[in-house]
Amino acid sequence: MIRMPLATASLLAIAISLAGCGEGKDKAAAPQAPTPAASTAAPVAPAAAGKIDEAAGKAVVAHYADIVYAVYSDAESTAKTLQTAVDAFLAKPNAETLKATKAAWVAARVPYLQSEVFRFGNTIIDDWEGQLNAWPLDEGLIDYVDKSYEHALGNPGATANIIANTEVQVGEDKVDVKDITPEKLASLNELGGSEANVATGYHAIEFLLWGQDLNGTGPGAGNRPASDYLEGAGATGGHNDRRRAYLKSVTQLLVNDLQEMVGNWKPNVADNYRATLEAEPAESGLRKMLFGMGSLSLGELAGERMKVSLEANSPEDEQDCFSDNTHNSHFYDAKGVRNVYLGEYTRVDGSKLTGASLSSLVAKADPAADTALKAELADTEAKIQVMVDHANKGEHYDQLIAAGNTAGNQIVRDAIAALVKQTGSIEQAAGKLGISDLNPDSADHEF
Repeated sequence: MIRMPLATASLLAIAISLAGCGEGKDKAAAPQAPTPAASTAAPVAPAAAGKIDEAAGKAVVAHYADIVYAVYSDAESTAKTLQTAVDAFLAKPNAETLKATKAAWVAARVPYLQSEVFRFGNTIIDDWEGQLNAWPLDEGLIDYVDKSYEHALGNPGATANIIANTEVQVGEDKVDVKDITPEKLASLNELGGSEANVATGYHAIEFLLWGQDLNGTGPGAGNRPASDYLEGAGATGGHNDRRRAYLKSVTQLLVNDLQEMVGNWKPNVADNYRATLEAEPAESGLRKMLFGMGSLSLGELAGERMKVSLEANSPEDEQDCFSDNTHNSHFYDAKGVRNVYLGEYTRVDGSKLTGASLSSLVAKADPAADTALKAELADTEAKIQVMVDHANKGEHYDQLIAAGNTAGNQIVRDAIAALVKQTGSIEQAAGKLGISDLNPDSADHEF
């Protein structure tokens, strides 16, 4: 596994020309956007000056901030539920408590995945999210692996096995890993300069719970035994005290990181990122929202998360590769894009947030453009729902992308095509609001 998710604060700076100020890297004035390599939409004539009503635009941005806060709050609460499950599992490692912990991990993914659309428009998130969601990862950095394991070429930490060693050799350097703490694990990300060295986040936890998926493009997920966490009689895996410490620490770090981001979006705080965003001109916030929608749709979801794995017929390149949860990851990523446009979010407690939306602004400027984009967002969701339906019947994403699975490959291609098409309509909708140089990130993929 050799890539991380697209983390492009620099690309964001290129693609977004902002009128206001932000926090952290957002404070720097962005350069003028370059000529896009290839637009996904027909050229859009710039809207007349003043087409966006400032008060209406600010209301949309303020409601967007409400949604961001709600999503991260849900991600934090479900991470804490996961932490409780981890503690129960470590107190009594068996098949039942392991199953419950895996279910808590899957549930924790649901709100977090709906947050990924926020990342590309806000560098404070883009700079932070790698510690939570970097993938794919070289699992040999963390723990034992099967003898068939193929690590990223040139990765000096690919066989470090932090759990089995109190000191790891990376090139000419020795790194002390005797004490497994949240802070120590965070310091090990990109060890030796390799992006494949991911020591923290959802996918490190996923690997620790499921273990490697050794089934290739056949049925079945990872099958780590609960006995890898036992101490004494019946224990398997070796170094179980350190594996237990690793799981506990990496889960604590996940909770800590989410608490930090909740604070950045908490309402009525004078100096946090949310306050800065809401103080900017409306166009700046709307641009961030639309850029996030387009970039997650195009370069990240259609490109990095689907096109790469499909073209390589590679389960190593699927997002939730240990758990076979990739169908849900794609579904909730796409759901997040739709949430931002419609100004709605269904919370984990079942309550629904609604309010001023991009859709309402676009509908006022051009009803046909709004109708088209809403239809394409719904079509994308329907196309990915087909993946979910197949997974629920036993054919998961890694099977759909297998060489020779003509029908399965086509399901993935249909979803990619829908995402590309909706990106074009996102650009069109942006143009109706006077944002004609959106340039959503393609991650250098051609569609």
